Amino acid sequence: MKFGWLTLAHSPSPQDDTRAIFEQLEQATFAEATGFHGVWLTEHNFTGESVYADPIPFAAALAMRTERIRIGFAVIQMALRQPVRLATQLSLLDNLTRGRLDIGVGRGSIFNEYEFIGYGLRSDDSRERMAEALDVMTKAWTATPLDHKGKYFTASLPELRPFPVQRPHPPIWHSVASAASFRLCGEKGVPILTVRLPLAQIGVRLGEYAQGLGASGLDDAAQKRLLQDAAIWRWVYVGESRAAAEDELVAALVKTRQHMNHARNDLNPADFRVDPALLNPWTDPSHSDEDGIRFALRSGTLIGTARDVAEQVAELRQAGVGHLLCQMSFGYLDHERIKASMRRFGETVIPAFA
Repeated sequence: MKFGWLTLAHSPSPQDDTRAIFEQLEQATFAEATGFHGVWLTEHNFTGESVYADPIPFAAALAMRTERIRIGFAVIQMALRQPVRLATQLSLLDNLTRGRLDIGVGRGSIFNEYEFIGYGLRSDDSRERMAEALDVMTKAWTATPLDHKGKYFTASLPELRPFPVQRPHPPIWHSVASAASFRLCGEKGVPILTVRLPLAQIGVRLGEYAQGLGASGLDDAAQKRLLQDAAIWRWVYVGESRAAAEDELVAALVKTRQHMNHARNDLNPADFRVDPALLNPWTDPSHSDEDGIRFALRSGTLIGTARDVAEQVAELRQAGVGHLLCQMSFGYLDHERIKASMRRFGETVIPAFA
């Protein structure tokens, strides 16, 4: 199995941001020392969620502190980006990492409309805008010269410099959740990242992806590799005991949820509505913190001692998971406790599935 280290950490206040950024950098660097295959960086804006906000310059700093570990995005919010500028930045980053870059893409937050508004946009056309941005970004790496005139972007350039190290470009991972998205990405033959799916749904969703891959035209070896690499997200916290781990993580998650709901209630415009089909007790503010935390722990968390967590990982492997994205960094959870959790995971869990 492959294990990726993922962060989605809040900074509690502007006064804490600098400290939190450097703690994130230390944790991400420590992920290489503890045996993780990749570091995956999220992107959010304006409220201290993903405290570094823009993962691209943060990834450049991380590239200078690491040698082996791959550096990925889960995900870049494509609808907020100018695609030629993004292609240039990512080409430079692929050079700085010497070809260790993975690019996860998504249209943008489905809950935080204030992020779109901050960039002078709304989310109504985000799928269409993302599709064109992704097309232009890919063409910038593969078409010389590039001449594009579309609905959202117009660009004309002789060639992009520097070229990325990975040719024709770094791997582009697509964020998926619905059965139809799994199948479609399989048909396109693209690598995928997905959300904290309940255990019972994982085999079904991966089956949809496998069916799509079967129609992709790729050879059997390529299909097998993509299926094995499909990345499943989990919250992970390894404590000295099961009870201590649950107490420590629950305290952090309560503050995280309150921060998240407070920002959305105060900053999202009155005319914005989240699709009810996308809500669950963790993301739906009408549910209590107790119900939200209970749902999150039950459906998307690996928690306990290192032995407990290894047994939970074994269940995921039995369901077909070959690539696990471990969110081990939480805002409101002490920095040293996060590193201790990572150390226990690296010493016990990763070797058991090498």
